[in-house]
Amino acid sequence: MGAALFTIAPLEAGMTIADAGRVFQGIAAGIGFIGAGTILKLTEQQEIKGLTTAAGLWLTAAVGMAVGAGLLWIPILATLLALVILSVVAHAERWMEGGSDRRSFERGPSDPRQKR
Repeated sequence: MGAALFTIAPLEAGMTIADAGRVFQGIAAGIGFIGAGTILKLTEQQEIKGLTTAAGLWLTAAVGMAVGAGLLWIPILATLLALVILSVVAHAERWMEGGSDRRSFERGPSDPRQKR
C-alpha cells in the first residue's frame, strides 16, 4: 500500500512522468536495501536464508507501484504468477529433500505436539 501511495501522490500532485520516475527508482532501491537486510548467510550450516523473503518484498512493492500507476491486469497477473512459482518451488524443494517435513526435525522428543 505504501508503494502505491508513493506512486499515486506524485502523479496527483502534478509531477511529470519523468519526475515521478525518480520516485519509482527510489522505491525500487529502498525496498531492495530492506530486502538485502533479510538475507542471512549461515556460515556453519553453509546456507543462505531470506532470498525468497527479499524477492517477495521487492515484488510486493512492484505490485503496489503498478496499482498506484493505475494498472490492474499487470499486478494481478504478476501476483498469480508469483503464487504459482512459489508453490512449484516449494513442492520441488520438498521433493528434492526426499519428502521430509522440516517441522518433524524441529520437534524434539520432549515436544508435547509430537505423537508417540
